[in-house]
Amino acid sequence: QVQLVESGGGLVQPGGSLRLSCAASGTIFSINIMGWYRTAPGKQRELVASISSGGSTNYGDSVKGRSTISRDDRKNTVYLQMNSLKPEDTAVYSCMVTYVGVDYWGQGTQVTVSS
Repeated sequence: QVQLVESGGGLVQPGGSLRLSCAASGTIFSINIMGWYRTAPGKQRELVASISSGGSTNYGDSVKGRSTISRDDRKNTVYLQMNSLKPEDTAVYSCMVTYVGVDYWGQGTQVTVSS
């Protein structure tokens, strides 16, 4: 079983930056995929970014060039650095990890971009 704890969400002004963190705990040897998804009001969940155990990254079109995903396997933690935030980035951001073929999800953290 894997537990995920997210942090770093909050209120930020347009053009600002935010760094989200997600720490995985449990009996973990090696996590395959770590990633972030978001769900905006009235919209379907969409991929923000993901990173494989080998370091390959994948970004959603809406955040390409503005976000960077990274991971620290010693801490079983994935990070999402978001820059040049826009009001349309407002959403609940959820961490997801794939471990031994099973997807685990965090509770989500609210990010609100507003002046």
